Amino acid sequence: MNAWYLLCFLSALAIFIAFTNQYVLKMQTTIAITTGSVVISLLLILSVKMLGNGVADGINEVVSHLNFNQLLLKGMLGFLLFAGALEIDLYAMKKQRWEITILVLFSTLASTFMVGYLSFWLLGELGWQVPFIYCLLFGALISPTDPIAVLAIIKQMKAPEGISVQVEGESLFNDGVGLVVFTTIFAVAFSGTEPTFSGVAELFLTDAVGGILFGFLLALVGHFLLMHSKDANIRLLVTLTIPSAGFALANLMDISGALAMVVAGIFIGNVTRGKITKAEDDHDRLYVQHFWHATDSFLNALLFLLIGLLLVSLPVSLEEVGLGLLMVPVVLLARFVSVGIPYLGFRQFRRYDLNSVRILTWGGLRGGLALAMAASIPSGKMIVNGVDLHSLIVIMTYVVVIFSIIIQGLTISPLIRRSIEAAKGS
Repeated sequence: MNAWYLLCFLSALAIFIAFTNQYVLKMQTTIAITTGSVVISLLLILSVKMLGNGVADGINEVVSHLNFNQLLLKGMLGFLLFAGALEIDLYAMKKQRWEITILVLFSTLASTFMVGYLSFWLLGELGWQVPFIYCLLFGALISPTDPIAVLAIIKQMKAPEGISVQVEGESLFNDGVGLVVFTTIFAVAFSGTEPTFSGVAELFLTDAVGGILFGFLLALVGHFLLMHSKDANIRLLVTLTIPSAGFALANLMDISGALAMVVAGIFIGNVTRGKITKAEDDHDRLYVQHFWHATDSFLNALLFLLIGLLLVSLPVSLEEVGLGLLMVPVVLLARFVSVGIPYLGFRQFRRYDLNSVRILTWGGLRGGLALAMAASIPSGKMIVNGVDLHSLIVIMTYVVVIFSIIIQGLTISPLIRRSIEAAKGS
């Protein structure tokens, strides 16, 4: 089976799970598809154990046709970030721009180093001597949060605007910053970059600043083309060009395509869309908007099934799964501290919902980006206790992501309900 056929069949499976969920489980779509991918992965793993190596070899042959780094980080990621950025309400975010900026920069970096140090210590105590730089790499990929599932719940429950803006703004921007941090540490770990402060700082700034400036350039070109397009289909095709050709060009220039997509998406979604809306009817405006919302949901669904298939091809042991479960409290603790410290300062200047830190901690779900970054780590570079470092990090990441989306995603509602009741009482 070639890679294209595999993607076609997985796409059909994702849509089938989403369709069935409407009538059976009735969960939030991302949570339902994630649950479905876990069940399918477990069934495949069970079949491999029962039917022998022949099945495993067949799955490995299918997965070997996919280059996960190219497909996820160099391809799908651009569409996911651009689609998410289109939904950002810049006017609402302005009210909390300083809070979001501090959470994006401080919390992402603080969480990265906390997870790195804690996982290094914990793994060492358990006899897994993983070098610190790789633990830091795990901290970088697991720190960015995914807003899709929890935002859908927040909007459905009509939570206070302040909570929604914080979750949405911080999650979207820390994806871009987190990927830059991951790329920088990745270069130090695997590309032979000299780990000096000046060298790392230069690499980080070039990636980040270059991505932001290029994102503005893409936005201006896209704005001009969209404003002078007379057909909704042409406008849709122009928006498709940004996360495809624009994202590819950013990657070729060795700058942050992730930040470029966030900047371009916010500009198009807030500036361009507002001006086009005055000149077109609601049908044409919603045509583009609904397309990107559906694309975002579909690609996330496909991503989870792809990673589930990758997991089946790895030699998973109960010990590695156990290490993944131990990382769950480590990641949650790092999230709580990295979010809680800024709020100690925030509360000196403005009143906030008492449940803000709890919602941002428990609602800080990990998702597709973490899995994509984990899958991009090269295999065969290092063996720890007979386990490939690539497999170990992918499995630990998968366990943390699954826990966050299924367990945290399904239990976040009571915290949001308390915020709603507090807002009504004030």
